[in-house]
Amino acid sequence: MNKTELVDLVAKQTRTTKTSVEDVLNATIENIKKAVKKGDDVTLVGFGTFTKAKRKARSGRNPQTGGEIKIPAMVVPRFRPGKEFKDAVR
Repeated sequence: MNKTELVDLVAKQTRTTKTSVEDVLNATIENIKKAVKKGDDVTLVGFGTFTKAKRKARSGRNPQTGGEIKIPAMVVPRFRPGKEFKDAVR
C-alpha cells in the first residue's frame, strides 16, 4: 500500500475528503520528523515508537571492488513496533 492508497482508504472509512485526509497525514508525518530530529520520542500507543539513535562508525566493503571502506558514525531514525501492532501482524 502506498500513500495514495492509504489516503483513499482513510477518506472512505471516515467519509472525509481525500484532500483533508492527505493534509492531516502530511502534517502528522512532518511533526513526527520534527520531534524525532529534536531528540524527542514519538509514541503512538498500540502502534509503536519513533526514536533517534546513534550508529557507531564501522568498516564495510565496496561491492564493486571488494575494497574495505569506512562508514562514518551517524544518527538514524528507528521505529519499534508496539505490542498490538506486532500481534496484528502475526
